[in-house]
Amino acid sequence: MILTGDYHTHTPYSHGKNTVMENTVAAQKKGLKAIGITDHGFNHIIFGLRRRKLAALRAECTAAEEATGVKVLMGMESNLISSDGFTDMKESDLQYFDLYLCGLHEVLWYKNIRDFYTLSVRNYFAYKSGKKPADKLFETTTRAYIEAVKKNPIDILTHINFRCFCDIKEVAKCCADYGTYIEINTKKYHITPEELRIMADAGARFVIDSDAHSADRVGDTKIAEQLLSSPDMPLDRIDNIDGREPKLRFAEYKKTHM
Repeated sequence: MILTGDYHTHTPYSHGKNTVMENTVAAQKKGLKAIGITDHGFNHIIFGLRRRKLAALRAECTAAEEATGVKVLMGMESNLISSDGFTDMKESDLQYFDLYLCGLHEVLWYKNIRDFYTLSVRNYFAYKSGKKPADKLFETTTRAYIEAVKKNPIDILTHINFRCFCDIKEVAKCCADYGTYIEINTKKYHITPEELRIMADAGARFVIDSDAHSADRVGDTKIAEQLLSSPDMPLDRIDNIDGREPKLRFAEYKKTHM
């Protein structure tokens, strides 16, 4: 399985090991047409991208694209910071980016204490306990994902259900309605084959991403190949394999709104 583009990679601008150029060269060697440089969002307390470094990041992306011929999309893996769908990508930040990813993470500045407790603390302890999460937690996390997709021109939801719990069918329906992809992450085991089928049946489309934190993992597809090994898996709904390129929502948004 060869990706057309790997839209989720990290560099030292957050906590990746290799530079933009090194990641892009790795993508070139793998035969990829595009790579997303998507470091962690501004509100990540430890590893967040800093606004003062955006110009330097853009310069590195431009240089890497010119040197390799690979399309380098400067993006960010923004953080979902509230149950009502706010992320740490502000309206004023949009002009600087080409690619808009979003996921749930820990160790963030949340919108308020309640959101920190619900989205981070309660989800984490439910995950650690291995028990079924409370209905209220399940509903709140589901609403957070759905409101984020409705309020923001998000291209890709990253590693959905990793250390958190939501109604994947309802989130998938919303993603299908708004043109947001759901990621099949090859760094983390975050969904099951059955969950993938449920989301596909709900109309969602997918991209496979490495979530690479080192250049040697750019373009990696191992976990995805395991997940998709059954003959009834919806390969036709994955838009960055077999030469297909995803229609990215954020690019269309910028054409009409900026």
